[in-house]
Amino acid sequence: MPDVSALLGSWRMSSWTREVVATGAVSDASGPDPLGYIAYHADGRMMATVFHRTRLPGDGRLWSTEEKAELFDTMLAYVASWALEGDRVVHHVEGAWNPNWQTDLSRPFTLDGDRLVISGAPGIDPGTGEEVIYRMEFTRV
Repeated sequence: MPDVSALLGSWRMSSWTREVVATGAVSDASGPDPLGYIAYHADGRMMATVFHRTRLPGDGRLWSTEEKAELFDTMLAYVASWALEGDRVVHHVEGAWNPNWQTDLSRPFTLDGDRLVISGAPGIDPGTGEEVIYRMEFTRV
């Protein structure tokens, strides 16, 4: 089991893919160049945020209901406590952009120097309802 201190710090997302379990089809989960970070703190807290690069641009006006839905669908954000359990990092989510994610997220991970890969746990895509396996790659900041 890796030492907890190995995960501490901020990590920049380099890719995020999703594989549909039923078909094996792989696609970008948040566009080809997501803007995302995950940060693990020594006090047992963590946070994650991801944004599509193609989000609506800010222009100072009020958003329509449809635009708000699009903005919601092109991001992910949550805060949690975290712990290591063997080869898994468990995020005990307390608050999330999508309340359905306020649960325990147990994710297998590998760590190789400044490269973190979180992948391997099937889950339900909140946008499509499909069972998918996400693969997120990060580089230490």
